[in-house]
Order: sequence, then C-alpha cells, then structure tokens
Amino acid sequence: MTQDLSAAARDHLWMHFTRLSSYTGPDAGEVPVIVRGSGPYIYDQHGKRYLDGLSGLFVVQTGHGRTELAEAAAKQAAELAYFPVWSYAHPTAVELAERLASLTPGDLNRVFFTTGGSEAVESAWKLARSYFKLTGKPMKTKAISRAVAYHGTTMGALSITGLPALKQEFEPLVPSTMRVPNTNYYRRPDESMSEEQFGIWAADRIAEAIEFEGPDTVACVYLEPVQNAGGCFPPPPGYFQRVREICDRYDVLLVSDEVICAFGRLGEYFGSQRYGYTPDIITCAKGLTSGYVPMGAMIASERLVEPFLHGTATFAHGITFGGHPVASAVALTNLDIFEREDLNGHVRAQTDVFRSYLDRLRDLPIVGDVRGDGYFFGIELVKDKATKETFDMAESDRLLRGFLSQALFEAGLYCRADDRGDPVIQLAPPLICEEKHFQEIEQILRTVLSEAWTKI
Repeated sequence: MTQDLSAAARDHLWMHFTRLSSYTGPDAGEVPVIVRGSGPYIYDQHGKRYLDGLSGLFVVQTGHGRTELAEAAAKQAAELAYFPVWSYAHPTAVELAERLASLTPGDLNRVFFTTGGSEAVESAWKLARSYFKLTGKPMKTKAISRAVAYHGTTMGALSITGLPALKQEFEPLVPSTMRVPNTNYYRRPDESMSEEQFGIWAADRIAEAIEFEGPDTVACVYLEPVQNAGGCFPPPPGYFQRVREICDRYDVLLVSDEVICAFGRLGEYFGSQRYGYTPDIITCAKGLTSGYVPMGAMIASERLVEPFLHGTATFAHGITFGGHPVASAVALTNLDIFEREDLNGHVRAQTDVFRSYLDRLRDLPIVGDVRGDGYFFGIELVKDKATKETFDMAESDRLLRGFLSQALFEAGLYCRADDRGDPVIQLAPPLICEEKHFQEIEQILRTVLSEAWTKI
C-alpha cells in the first residue's frame, strides 16, 4: 500500500515547487506521503512521527486532527454545500464577514472572500486600481513591494513578488511594479545604524520610490508585518508608523499582506495589530481555517468601498469558491477555538520561550542570525560568523537540498530549508506548541546543523 502511494505520487502527482527529478531514476528516493496528523505531529506512510515545525505551510494554527473542525465542515455540507456570493448571500459567509470585521483594526469592515493568499493579493491590487479610477485618479496603478518578498504565484501577485528567480520563466509579467529595501537588520547597509535608524531609513526608501515614479502614478504598497521570504524579517521600531505617514502623504494605499502573519502567528488576530498600524487593506488566508478547508480574504476599509455604494459602480471581480459555505463554517469554528483556548495569549506568553531555545543555537559556527516574532522564526546560515559571509548558489544548493532538508526530516522535524535570499531554516509550528516542543526542535536542529558544518 505504501509503495503504491509513493509510486502513484511519483507518476501522477505534480508536486508544487518540487524538483521532480528528485523522484525519478534508479537512485531516486521515495516520495514522502503524510497520511495523518495529531496535535503538532504528522505521520508518514510508514508510521514514522515528525514534529510539524512549519504548520504544514504556515497554516495549521490549531493543530492536526481537530475533529471539531471536521464536524463543522460535515454539518454545513449537509445543509448547504455550495452557493456563490455573487449578488446573493448565505448565513456562514455573512456571519464570518461580520466576525472578521469585529476583529480587524480601524474601519476595515468590508470582507471580500477568496480561496487563498495569491487571490487575496491579486484582489487587493485590482481594488486599488478600480478605486482610484472611480475617484478621479486613473493614473494611480503602480504597486511597490520589498526586495526578496513573496506575495503569491498568480500573474499579478507574482509581479508584486520581489524574487527575480521565481519570476523569470513567466515573464513578461504585469508591468508597473517596483522594489524597495526590506527590513533585514542583519544585512543592514551601515553597521553603525541602530534598529530605529535602520527602520526609518528603510521606510524612507518607500517615499523615495513614490517620488521617483510620481505620486500620481502609485496606487499601493504591499508589506508583510514580518517578511517571510529571506527568513523572517521583523519590522524595526517605528518602521510601520513612518510608512503609514508616507502613504497618507502621497495618497497611496497600504496593503498589509498577512497571509502568513494573521490568525495568531504573531500573537494577535492580525499582524498589523502586533505592530500598531492600521492598513487600508489586509490580505489573509492560511490560518483563517487552520488549513482544514482552503479560504482567503481581502479586507478593505470603508473608504475603499464608498465609491462602489452609488449608481452603477461595481467591483468587476469575483471568485467561484470565494465565501464557500463549508469553508466559512470551518473558519467560524476555528475562531471559536482561538477564543476558547486563548491561542493568541498563548503565543504571546510563549514567544520568548521559543526564542530562547532557538537563540541557544547561536553557539554553532554555521548560525549567523536568529530572528522573528511570535511562532514565526528564521535561522540564517553562514560560512563565517565574523564576516557574515554567505554561501554561493552551488554551496547553498548542496547544503539545503543536498543535505539539510532530508536530514532534518529523517531526524523527525518537518520545517523549511530555503534560499530565496540568503540560506535560512524557517520555523512556524502550530500555535498549540509548548516548551517541550521547542526543546525538541532545538535538539534536532543542533544535531543536524552540527553535522552540516562538518560537510561544508
């Protein structure tokens, strides 16, 4: 049975972001097949257990095997399995939209449902363009994002993404996007900068880009509360407050891309609340249902919906499965769990404990930096701690794909070894994790990273 599953996966399942050659040829490895999960653990086709150090893909906030979420899906499917929200409504979508509006910062009260993060990001850019056309500023179409930032794979979201290697084979993409520096303090341009100084410097580069492009042409700025790609870059103190001032000055919409950072990942329902800023749009997905059913959302301020409340104006955009009744029911139950178990409070209480275990790894010669927030951390790997020398592309490929990814998995830890930017290991465990799980993560990482150093 297990061999049949692995062989069928090799022959028929086109795995995402995967080198398919890894599973072909006489020396190819077996495709790992994850068959079940329980709490923070997953189990493969052979019954081996792994700590899910990435919440699947920054998704399974409440942990695996929550029968309450499965039962919510089954109950709703028996009542109303599907109906669109195109000029109609159904109870679970209405209730979920109202509940999300009660949790968002400021007056972000209008919820446009999608099925995932890329669609939410795409929807936000379309809304920004449509809004400015309706309000007499039709030239405001451009989008700004940060270097190395990932915002999705659909053509618009990919255009906003700041990872050239990820985009090249799909070019030409949607025009009129540009990049500004990210908030990687470890790689700051001037070592003498304090965190506050670096934050203001990075924010001011956004103003500089707007001025260069022309304020009457820039529609929006996309920023994650903690940038994922590159390995978890938190914002320096004062960064988002300065960005908010800049966006207000130039009438540019601030889009907080919280596909990863919402729903407890940083100890709040929304990452913008963690850092004290109010965006114009929030994009979210992943943890909204803890991954039990696909769902995402673009949440907009009252200001942005106002032009669509009059006459014949329509936001000419829609998604077949946006606001799906079953997904909405699961999301509502997921939020019930958050409230009942105070998962946000749990993350806030445990963040420093998690950080302390990862900080212990700084004594390893291969560990250059440990950074992040909440249950969302990155460990940057280097060749030389003193000079911060990184690995070249070939070395990084051998280190991450040739050794670390498989070695960590074999040691019982599922996480991400990635080099979109400098080589990093990313960790984002389910929000139910406790100190014993952090200890397990640290022990596995220490063993495997120590072995990795001997192979360099």
